[in-house]
Amino acid sequence: MPTFVLTDQCDGCRGQDKAACVYICPHDLMKLDKDASDSGWPQAFNQEPEQCWECYCCVKICPRQAIECRHYADIVPMGASVQPVRNTDSITWTIKFRNDRVKQFKFPIRTTPEGSIDPYGNKPKADMTKIGEPGYFTTGGAHKPGDVSELIRK
Repeated sequence: MPTFVLTDQCDGCRGQDKAACVYICPHDLMKLDKDASDSGWPQAFNQEPEQCWECYCCVKICPRQAIECRHYADIVPMGASVQPVRNTDSITWTIKFRNDRVKQFKFPIRTTPEGSIDPYGNKPKADMTKIGEPGYFTTGGAHKPGDVSELIRK
């Protein structure tokens, strides 16, 4: 189910530093065509659809809903569509069936406010003098003595 861009809707996230889909794609597949002559502004495209991870990140983040996926026929029959829209606290999935019936499902996406998580908040500060001690870096199982040159990049 690789993504594709609806060129009549994409505006390359005008007014932003970077296109949202280019920023979010974990596989760096989304690019901007700076020479989009028809529209006059850059437009996004998936440079290698066969490499798409099908993660929907670009589809969910697109502010213009200009990115869709080609769905498998056994999941979404021809003529139907599935479109997620991401908000700060939820994702709304809009499903359009072949008979033009539409259903929407809204799901929360986080339990804490966006940007509020401190991943190291409850962790003690690393003591690099103990890194070679058994059990400090790893616990249980086979133990390999720590080698500081393997663990720290300078």
